[in-house]
Amino acid sequence: MSQHPDHTGPDRRSMGETEGPMEDALEESFTRQVVEGAQRLSRSWREVLVTGFVGGTEVAIGVLAFLAVVHDTGSHLLGGLAFSAGFIALLLARSELFTEGFLVPVVAVAAKRATVRQLTKLWVGTLVANLVGGWLIMWLLVLGFPSLHATLVEAGTHFATAPVNTQSLALAVLAGATMTLMTRMQHGTDDMTAKIFAAVAAAFLLAGTEMFHSILDSLLIFGAIHTGDATFGYAEWLRFVGLAVVGNMAGGLGLVTLLRLLRSKERLVDERQDNGRADG
Repeated sequence: MSQHPDHTGPDRRSMGETEGPMEDALEESFTRQVVEGAQRLSRSWREVLVTGFVGGTEVAIGVLAFLAVVHDTGSHLLGGLAFSAGFIALLLARSELFTEGFLVPVVAVAAKRATVRQLTKLWVGTLVANLVGGWLIMWLLVLGFPSLHATLVEAGTHFATAPVNTQSLALAVLAGATMTLMTRMQHGTDDMTAKIFAAVAAAFLLAGTEMFHSILDSLLIFGAIHTGDATFGYAEWLRFVGLAVVGNMAGGLGLVTLLRLLRSKERLVDERQDNGRADG
């Protein structure tokens, strides 16, 4: 976790001379995002791939919980609550999920604390590693839980055969916005209970309402393919994941991150000027 900013300096934001306590809290949250984003973007390829691989395995554990509950109850809403185990694991283990990278690292780049190249490395490396780690655990899941095959095929089919239309794109955009909102909520507090609640709420919405999430739903598709009973293959998955990635990025960046940057425009300008002087 990033360190809290020094509040002993004479400048306006350090003295808390804003419009009120809420403004002070937003200032602190912005500073945490800049510092943590710079740290995450400074990782080597090895660190990016390892944290992404572990993140994919943790999401797959959440998928197991989701499938077990849906198999026994038939309720996707209850399954969504069970899936939150994966997001809680991500939070506590501090692993990396592709769709968690649309706010904090972007803020760091906007503040000139990192480069677009570093951001691209984080996104690409994490996406690939998430999928590889998840693919492996889903293979083990299929071997270990044959009773879940029918539920898994049904869930995977829902996403793999979804048409490319405005509804599918809207579900992908909403998933990206939900994930980035979760990230923003978790960085707006130091209370671990509140962070866990945000993770549970996001998991419930994503899995419970069957939004189109590039990692979660890819794992369901992978699992269905692993069973050997699916009527689709990796070509259908590629079509789905392409749509999901575009929609997730549009939702996260356009509906949450951009508004966050506009909300903190003056603070962002200060950061850019400070870093510009430091570079000079």
